[in-house]
Amino acid sequence: MLEVDGLVKAFGGFRAVDGCSLKVEKGEILGLIGPNGAGKTTLFNLIAGALQPSAGTIRFLDEDITALPTDARFHKGLVRTFQIPHEFHNLSARENLMMVPPHQPGENLFANWFAPGKVRAAEEAVRHKADATLAFLELTHVADERAGNLSGGQKKLLELGRTMMTDAKLVLLDEPAAGVNRTLLRKLEEKILILNRERGYTFILIEHDMEMIEKLCHPVVCMAEGKVLIQGDFYAVRSDARVLEAYLGETPTAIEREAAEHDPKVEELREQELHREDL
Repeated sequence: MLEVDGLVKAFGGFRAVDGCSLKVEKGEILGLIGPNGAGKTTLFNLIAGALQPSAGTIRFLDEDITALPTDARFHKGLVRTFQIPHEFHNLSARENLMMVPPHQPGENLFANWFAPGKVRAAEEAVRHKADATLAFLELTHVADERAGNLSGGQKKLLELGRTMMTDAKLVLLDEPAAGVNRTLLRKLEEKILILNRERGYTFILIEHDMEMIEKLCHPVVCMAEGKVLIQGDFYAVRSDARVLEAYLGETPTAIEREAAEHDPKVEELREQELHREDL
C-alpha cells in the first residue's frame, strides 16, 4: 500500500530523516518507535505531504505521490492525526466531524441559491454520518459540547472520528496515547482494532507507550538517527541490542544529532517549511 524508498529530509546541514525506507501492506497496523529525535514525526510529515523530501520517493497505492500536496494525498485516502489534537475549539464535537467531508454542496454559493433542497439533503447525510461516528466512538453524550471543553482522551477519539468522515485508506496516528487516561486509552485501542479488522483501515502508529504497541502493532519498526534500525515483530524488536542502545545509549552520534536538531537555525527552517504548507 505504501512504499517509502531512500527518503531524506535535510534542514540545512542536519538530516532529520536520512535514507529511510519501509513498506506498509494493506491491513497492517505498523508501529513506529524510536527515541526522541529519531525522525519519526518528520517522516510522518513527509508521508502526509506537510514537508517535501530532499531525496527519495513515496508511493501510495502504486502511485508516486512524492510531489503531491497534502490535500491531494487526503483525497486519495491518506489521512493523519496529530500528537496534539487539532480540533476547532468553538465548534461542537458533531460540527467538528461535519466539517471534514470535502466538496459539500453547501460550500457552493450558487448551490445554496438555486439548489437548496440538494444542500439540505447533503447536510442531513453528513450529519447522520457524524452521529453514527460519535455513536461508534461512544461520544454521543458530548455531541453538542464545544470540542475545546473535551478531555484529552475524548479529543483523541474525536481526531480518530475525523478520519472516519473521509474515505481513509491509510491513517497516520501520531502518539494517540499522549495525554490520555488509561480507561479512555483502552477504548481508543479497541476502536482502532475494530476499524482495522472490520472496516479494513490500515494504520501507521507512532507511539512511546510500549503496551499499546504490543497490543496493536505488527510489524514494528524502530528508527534511530533518521534511519530504520530494524523491522520485525514486537518481541524481536524490543530485545534487539541496537534498539536498547538507541533508547538507552548516549553514543557520540546521538548526542551530536540531539544538539543539531535543537539548533535554532534548524528549528527555524523546519517551521518555515511547515508554515508554507499551511498557507
